[in-house]
Amino acid sequence: MQIKIGVENHDNGSSTAWALDYPGCSASGKDGSEAILRVPEALLRYKEWVDSHLEDSWLKELTDFDLHLEESVEVSTPKNHHPIMLHGAWSAWFQYDGYPLTAEEISHGRKILSWSREDLLELVAGLSSSQMGFLSPSEPRNISGILDHIADLEYESLNCLGLANYPRQDLPADVFERLLTVRQNLDKALSTLAGAQKIATVNGEFWSPRKMLRLTTQHEIEHIQQIFTLMARL
Repeated sequence: MQIKIGVENHDNGSSTAWALDYPGCSASGKDGSEAILRVPEALLRYKEWVDSHLEDSWLKELTDFDLHLEESVEVSTPKNHHPIMLHGAWSAWFQYDGYPLTAEEISHGRKILSWSREDLLELVAGLSSSQMGFLSPSEPRNISGILDHIADLEYESLNCLGLANYPRQDLPADVFERLLTVRQNLDKALSTLAGAQKIATVNGEFWSPRKMLRLTTQHEIEHIQQIFTLMARL
């Protein structure tokens, strides 16, 4: 099975390889070649996770991998703060991001987002306020800050496409309520985007529904692992 790969090379010395047809699946490395080499392992983990939620998984035929590099792009660290930076740099735009999402892709993406949110909330359930505020010297955010960051990226992704239902200042102060409010907005917005040819430019960066789905799914999954690592140090 051919796996379309988009490689994002950052000027801070790292790369991310995105499995473009599989929202939430990516691999990182010190350069593009290393990131691509890690994609098969990431896909196997991704498939196992999806399969665990379904009796008849849409990934059951995902066995042999034929990786095909669709595009490799360079992204730079902006001089000024950018609200939706990933990996310390602007998020890449692949030509593939410009294709409209199908109803099936949206259905799968909404399921991925639902499962990752279940994993996230289960992971942090029962943590005390001191545990939520624990900051490791090697991490830029505590657990509460990571949750806020997840909600922030989702909100900004929606806002870039004109899909946010409310101004930022109206978001709930409580981080769990904010996560819920923004996710409900994201889920509702996705349900309306099948076939939508919608591309926006914000601060010189291109955005589309496909890019929004690609980033929001991967972002939460990535930060679940970060929280898991932090909790091991509590």
